[in-house]
Amino acid sequence: SFLPPDSSWDAAYERELQTFQDIGDTGEIWFGEESMVRIIRWLEKHKVPLDSSVLDIGTGNGVLLVELAKSGYMNLTGIDYSPSAIQLSEKVREKEGMPNIKLKVEDFLAPSAELSGFDICIDKGTFDAISLDPSDAVGKRQLYVGSLCRVVKHEGFFLITSCNWTKEELLNEFREGFEILEELPTPKFCFGGRIGNSVTALVFQRK
Repeated sequence: SFLPPDSSWDAAYERELQTFQDIGDTGEIWFGEESMVRIIRWLEKHKVPLDSSVLDIGTGNGVLLVELAKSGYMNLTGIDYSPSAIQLSEKVREKEGMPNIKLKVEDFLAPSAELSGFDICIDKGTFDAISLDPSDAVGKRQLYVGSLCRVVKHEGFFLITSCNWTKEELLNEFREGFEILEELPTPKFCFGGRIGNSVTALVFQRK
């Protein structure tokens, strides 16, 4: 959610913050439950050590980090462009009693120096959001890839869930610095007799 601060994202998180304060509900989980399960299953299947450093890019309400912590992961960081999102994820973290989750307001397109050396980076919809930015989407996608190259350590993993981009398009976007490891199964739909995926989930490895 790295859109300008006056965008609807901030407004959405402001609303969720209010709802959370009122009724203790974490609000929407962008991309739904299944994408979180898919990510955690992949980490478990590949026996990714529980002390691996994990960065959630555009953490939103932080629910993915809470689920990772419940699965035993200990070195978790969430960043978001939106201060309201970070406030919301802090409240969710407190409610769940997960003090070891680190949360920071960061613009991933201009990350701070200490944001580096991660074993695993996860993106559910943030790359999609910056791709829709009407002001210089191409330039922003290039900045994103540059940031990712700095943030993920050599041979680290990048897990991306997208509903805007096909596998082929994502391979092209991340060809500098990353190679595809595998495609994760996502629900298929049928439209006009053609089978397609509304969601693409890929695992890349830093070259």
